Amino acid sequence: MDNLAALPLAAARFETITALVAPSDLDRPTPCGDWTVRQLLDHVVGGNFMAAALIGGASREDAIAVLGATVADEEDPLDAVRSSLRSQAAAFDDTAALESVVHHPAMDMPGSQLLGFRVGDLLVHSWDLARAIGADETLDPEVVAVVATNIEPMRPFIGSVGMFGEGPSGTLDESADAQTLLLDLMGRRP
Repeated sequence: MDNLAALPLAAARFETITALVAPSDLDRPTPCGDWTVRQLLDHVVGGNFMAAALIGGASREDAIAVLGATVADEEDPLDAVRSSLRSQAAAFDDTAALESVVHHPAMDMPGSQLLGFRVGDLLVHSWDLARAIGADETLDPEVVAVVATNIEPMRPFIGSVGMFGEGPSGTLDESADAQTLLLDLMGRRP
């Protein structure tokens, strides 16, 4: 499986968990830094819309503005999540998008790299969201494998990037399941 095949699976999982979010859940803490459920949803919605804008040729400045999208005022964020997922899927539907260079706020990168980032973001934040609201935390093992392959080159310095907590705990050995190993690498402590 590649990132293009993994995207709809990761998106579907995030949408499924979002459908379980009640208005009373929006201010719950998540395992993702100091973010609440509301802030995590804002991040994912903004990231999805930003990816679509970047693939469409947006400048770095325009992308930053799009990233500020918010669902915080909505009692039911599912519509915003669905809309952003559709927008992102449509952008990556054009395989030429994978070859184009986008001007991501972090750095210029090929669309294929942005796609990998989005698959990872959706997958890991699905777990964060599920943990926050007490839902099933099981992730698709094939998507876990894709994201693990994407993130492996960052292993030596992932903890210093600032986006993945402290990075790997150093407490797991290779006998841990693939989901636990990936989450630990990305700063989660399942």
